[in-house]
Amino acid sequence: METLSSTEPHYIRCVKPNSLNYPQKFENGSVLQQLRSGILESTKFYIENSGTSKYLLKDIKNAHCVMGVLEAIRISLAGYPTRRTYTEFIDRFGLLLPDHMDERFDEKLLTEKILSQLHLENFQLGRTKVFLRAGQIAVLDSKRTEILEKAARIVQGRFRTFVARKEFLSARKASVYLQAYCRGCLARAVLDARRQIAAAVSVEKYARRWFCRCEYLHLRSSALVIQSGVRYILAIQKLLHLKKDKACTVIQAWWRMRKLHNFHQQYRHATVLMQCCWRQKLAKRALRNLKSAAYETGALREAKGKLERSLEDLTLRFTLERRQRLAAEESKALEISKLLKIMESLKCELEEARKEKNNGCKEVASMQQQLELSAKDQQVLRDNLAQIEELKMENSSLKAKNAEMEQELLEAQKSSHDNMDKLHGVERNYLYLRDNLKNLEDKITNLEDENHLLRQKALSLSPRHSRTMESSPLKLAPLPHNLTEIRRSRMNSERHEEYHELLQRCIRDDMGFKKGRPVAACVIYKCLLHWGVFEAERTTIFDFIIQNINTVLKTENENDILPYWLANASALLCLLQRNLRSKGFITAPSRSSSDPHLCEKANDTFRSPLKIFGQRSSMSHVDARYPAMLFKQQLTASLEKIFGLIRDNLKKEISPLLSLCIQYFHSLMSNSLTFNWAFYMPKRHADVPLNFLLVSLVPSFFIRKLVTQVFSFINVQLFNSLLLRRECCTFSNGEYVKTGLCVLEKWILDATEEHAGAAWDELKYIRQAVEFLIIPQKSKRTLEQIKKNICPVVAKMRDMVSSDAQNPVSNSFLLDDDLSIPFTTEEIAEEVPDIDMSNIEMPSSLRHVHSAQFLMQHLPTPY
Repeated sequence: METLSSTEPHYIRCVKPNSLNYPQKFENGSVLQQLRSGILESTKFYIENSGTSKYLLKDIKNAHCVMGVLEAIRISLAGYPTRRTYTEFIDRFGLLLPDHMDERFDEKLLTEKILSQLHLENFQLGRTKVFLRAGQIAVLDSKRTEILEKAARIVQGRFRTFVARKEFLSARKASVYLQAYCRGCLARAVLDARRQIAAAVSVEKYARRWFCRCEYLHLRSSALVIQSGVRYILAIQKLLHLKKDKACTVIQAWWRMRKLHNFHQQYRHATVLMQCCWRQKLAKRALRNLKSAAYETGALREAKGKLERSLEDLTLRFTLERRQRLAAEESKALEISKLLKIMESLKCELEEARKEKNNGCKEVASMQQQLELSAKDQQVLRDNLAQIEELKMENSSLKAKNAEMEQELLEAQKSSHDNMDKLHGVERNYLYLRDNLKNLEDKITNLEDENHLLRQKALSLSPRHSRTMESSPLKLAPLPHNLTEIRRSRMNSERHEEYHELLQRCIRDDMGFKKGRPVAACVIYKCLLHWGVFEAERTTIFDFIIQNINTVLKTENENDILPYWLANASALLCLLQRNLRSKGFITAPSRSSSDPHLCEKANDTFRSPLKIFGQRSSMSHVDARYPAMLFKQQLTASLEKIFGLIRDNLKKEISPLLSLCIQYFHSLMSNSLTFNWAFYMPKRHADVPLNFLLVSLVPSFFIRKLVTQVFSFINVQLFNSLLLRRECCTFSNGEYVKTGLCVLEKWILDATEEHAGAAWDELKYIRQAVEFLIIPQKSKRTLEQIKKNICPVVAKMRDMVSSDAQNPVSNSFLLDDDLSIPFTTEEIAEEVPDIDMSNIEMPSSLRHVHSAQFLMQHLPTPY
């Protein structure tokens, strides 16, 4: 009764033990019948036959709908099947909360702390027991097992540490004894060797002493003879030297004159060089100013007009000066002719006067007067001759000035032509940079919109759910609603395992090609499109595909795998690029931009994705989500990786042969083996990879890019070898490299432009360098002819090196290899031909796969 009064029971079931009303006597059948029957009848019966339980009538009205006691116990056990006393619970699960296992807390409070620490709910705490729901005791046992396993691991680790340390100490002690014995043996051997060496050194010392003394005596006798002869020769040389002193003084005088003349020429050359450097600096400064002003077309046109006007002014001035000089020369020539005629007439008169003087003496007085007059005329004539000499000097000076003016005019015309060429080049660079800037702005806009969309999708994802395989795509076959959650999750996992198995077979098996189309790429795209993975918010199928492709690429037989996956990856990327689109490009909020027309252009591009690819694809577009866009970027990275691996393998095969190609004549002098350009270069290291690519049906776009980069690598290596090895810059070596270039040209012509592209243009540096090496009589060629006609590209490179030589930071004169990826996703989508997905035959290896049966609808014929 004390227990009942301390609790709050809903009702009390009174049981009559026997029909005779004897104490401590129970009739089993009657008691079970009372427990099974309703509480109302039994209680009335009890009250009628016993007068000791009348105080229980107040609970009869509340319990008139209750079943029997056994039913109540069964329902209670179904709600809380696990019931433990506090002592048992603390003894078993107290280690889950070791910080509170002391006597300051009581068992009930400690039990509540343990359950709240594990975040359990819907449990009940009684007076002496704790009541737990179904499954909660399993959670407690798992936590207890984890703690016990962790403690066991710590104990095992300590014990293993003790055993390992004991073994290590014993091994170290044994090794110390062994090392001491070995060191003793080695020391004794070294001591014996040193004793033998000391004895040998002493013997060698005395032997060398005897040999040296013999040689010294022989040399002494020889030196005496030689000294006497040398003294005789020196005396003769001194005599000759005295005879030559007089001649040397003359030679020295001429040498000093020549030296001063050379110094003057060098000083003049240095002055001209400094002027050229200063003009070059001014030209660079003007070029920088022109480049800075190149963004404004009006400024360029104005500068061009100014240069044209200055050129016209210079030409007008030149014509005026030339006309004035011609007029002055004509007038001076007339004056000179008149004076010469006067002088001739005076000479004639003088002769006549002399004749008259000889004829008679009578006319002496008159002749003397005439002589005086002639003397005066001669004086006038001398003055006229002096004036003529001055006029000749002025004429020569005017001619020199005219020549200088003509030279200045030619230089001005040349500079104007150079400036016009530079202006045209600047205009072309400006237009090219403007187009590149527009393309880059379009791409940046595209990428920013994509990133904005991806950020929105990433923010919209719930952080409580991880990317598991249970998040199935939207269009997968729906499961029945009457299945349990466990069975439904099991079916989901089995279905995803089948999908993974199908994709793994498509990736690892060589499915080949059919009608010029890669079967693996088409089947993978069909599967992803059928499963609706492109429209899924979260999935790991894309990561599975990328991981398996990377695993396949790590195999040893790269010559077969890399071309095969280059074709499949490019085909799959083209299908994704042409058939996927995202709604985020239309619904994304507009961002601020400095060019509104650029934004309108980008929006038009995003609204109509068919414009990007020329409306070549007739397939319907799929609205892709964040995982699909991320998969496209990962596939692009894998494609670039495959292309880079193929290119690097080709370069590794070609690199050892390039040194033989440039050093053939040096190896030929010392070795009888010959190196055949026509066999090794094209056949072995170009035809074989090209055949692999053609067999794998790699698009010609990738073959052209690959061949172009490989020939660029050949050009860089051969040209740098010529620059670094001076002994290779000979006529014979140039002839040999020329024959090799002819072999490469023939290979390019045989490979056709579809596969070789502009590979021959990549060899322009080495071609022009070889042309310069093999030209005859280089000394008769001028620098301008070499720059303009023979090797203009090398001349431009020389100008760049000379301009960079003033900068001590960048003084490199070697060509750099191009390691960039020479294509973009848009170029791949434009250059790779369309892929028809309608009539692709189903592979025989997938006929018996259950998850690939949907392909039989459109792919009926196996091969």
